[in-house]
Amino acid sequence: MARGVAHDHSEKRGAIRKGAATYFAANGYDRASMTGAAAHCGVSKALVYHYYDSKDALLYDILHTHLSDLVETVSVVSESDDELRHLIRAILLAYRDADAEHKLQADAMAALPVDKREPLLALQRRLVHMMGEALQSASPSTMSDPARLRPVTMTVFGMLNWFYMWHRPGKGLDREAYADLVTDMVMGGIKGL
Repeated sequence: MARGVAHDHSEKRGAIRKGAATYFAANGYDRASMTGAAAHCGVSKALVYHYYDSKDALLYDILHTHLSDLVETVSVVSESDDELRHLIRAILLAYRDADAEHKLQADAMAALPVDKREPLLALQRRLVHMMGEALQSASPSTMSDPARLRPVTMTVFGMLNWFYMWHRPGKGLDREAYADLVTDMVMGGIKGL
């Protein structure tokens, strides 16, 4: 008779995913091993392989969970007069405690085979599309040209995506204040184009 799924299956899987993300980001995905990930997580290699049959499968789950959570967070931002502000804030707050996942998204996604990369790229494109829609809504007269919209959209993500590189918690602006600063800069900029 087959064994059932443990009551804490998703919690264990989540802990492995989070610990492995930190380990992969700190050591570089290409140099990291499943043995090292298991040691970093404080579990046996056999337990890691119970949940993931390969390092690529683990990386895919880390990135897919991270990006899916971002898309879900952004999707619930209600359309309002201040949609762009709410969207920027939601993304930046969703990045909290996800620095390792974010670093892996930038550094390691290319290591995955094409069939694993495509669903992740689709999630990224969805996020870019939602930000573009918010920018168009915020300034229809200046953001209607796709040749202008894409660079502005990617610039906004650039301001948000690299926050973790220079920000030190407890020093300077917190995430909420930085989100407002970015929104004010973007709004002033796009309306002045």
